[in-house]
Amino acid sequence: MESILFLAIMFIGIIPGLYGVAQYNGLVSLRNHIREAWSDIDTELKRRYDLIPRLVEVVRGYAAHERDVFDRVTELRNQCAANHGPIASQASDEAELVAGLQTLFARVEAYPNLKADTQFQNLHRELVNTEDRIQAARRLYNGNVRDYLNKCQAFPSSLIASMFDFQAASFFEVEPAVREAPKVSGLV
Repeated sequence: MESILFLAIMFIGIIPGLYGVAQYNGLVSLRNHIREAWSDIDTELKRRYDLIPRLVEVVRGYAAHERDVFDRVTELRNQCAANHGPIASQASDEAELVAGLQTLFARVEAYPNLKADTQFQNLHRELVNTEDRIQAARRLYNGNVRDYLNKCQAFPSSLIASMFDFQAASFFEVEPAVREAPKVSGLV
């Protein structure tokens, strides 16, 4: 009888312990997925940062008097590349860079010769492709953040999250700088 009581007490103690370990491991796994997804975003952002100076130089050749726009985009690009702080801070800087790039592309509309330039078209296409990859990586990252936050906030896994001090994660929400390649007419 004592052995049955001992087994029952052990069983009652082991099941919650195993559940707690499973919840903890699930939280760690989701946190690691978030880190991996952020790494993918970071890689694509660096690619964007590499393209921007080349694009600015091509545009500068056609529209030298737009210097304020070039300087602002370059400044914002450097600010974004240097920001390795919290996701919210990086998202804020990225939003400013996106606005600067949108201003640059709005100004490009006034220069049909620039829009027809092969080098500009190639760089613009690369930037569009990079923006697509950033958006795909952002969706993956935000999906992982959503799953992690759900697990951290849902009962009873929230008990494990608070017990082991799992920190909240931030979504990364930034509009794309470029949505599509420019339409160039009159070329064969």
